[in-house]
Amino acid sequence: MSVASSSLVLPDGLIDALRRARSLLVITGAGMSADSGLPTYRGIGGLYEDTDTDDGVPIEVALSGEMLRERPAITWKHIARIESSCRGATPHEGHRALAALESRFDRMWVLTQNVDGLHDDAGSRNVIEIHGNVHRLQCTRCHLRWSVADYSALSIPPACEACGGLVRPEVVLFGEMLPELAVATLERELGRGFDAVVSIGTSSGFPYIAGPVVMAARRGLTTVEINPGTTDVSDVVRFRVNAGARDSLVAIRDAL
Repeated sequence: MSVASSSLVLPDGLIDALRRARSLLVITGAGMSADSGLPTYRGIGGLYEDTDTDDGVPIEVALSGEMLRERPAITWKHIARIESSCRGATPHEGHRALAALESRFDRMWVLTQNVDGLHDDAGSRNVIEIHGNVHRLQCTRCHLRWSVADYSALSIPPACEACGGLVRPEVVLFGEMLPELAVATLERELGRGFDAVVSIGTSSGFPYIAGPVVMAARRGLTTVEINPGTTDVSDVVRFRVNAGARDSLVAIRDAL
């Protein structure tokens, strides 16, 4: 019999499979934050619907490490636009449901592509921010680090108050390597293995995002995708929830 919460019906067997799992990896993308009112970069409701930015270059070029080094004002203009769209956003009930689920498992980690920090704000303790966090800044010269609640008081581009060097947010720009600590943490936890892997609100376009799902599916482990659309892993997961992140996670939390 299917499990329902409000009007959402979860696939048969999903809750039983999660109850048997002792370890869980949850992978989240922009669709997770969309329920907090944050836009995606592209697509319906996205910040960048057009091919190019108003600077005449694609957003992938404007938000690249090379552009930050050569023309930081352009990169910072768009970083500030992204931060502005996140400003005031708070975790939704789905974020809080994930945090609450930590007590149901011996070991649970969240691997997120989102840079908004909402998983931390919701109380999740084991979070791998594989693309960084827009609220953390670092000087590229003296490497001073600090956090800011919002960018409203910053000059664009900002200069370090200690040495005058160029400041950057601790996010992964296009053409840059993923943060070493985050990668090392992910590799360590994947090496330990997970009984279940849940993908939420991501197109799974990056190998390090799709990979854990595909590997788990090949091993016959519990794999779940929560997404209103189809993605690169839709055909390999065992369970699909064709709905948004918030309602799906609340239903799963309540059923567990």
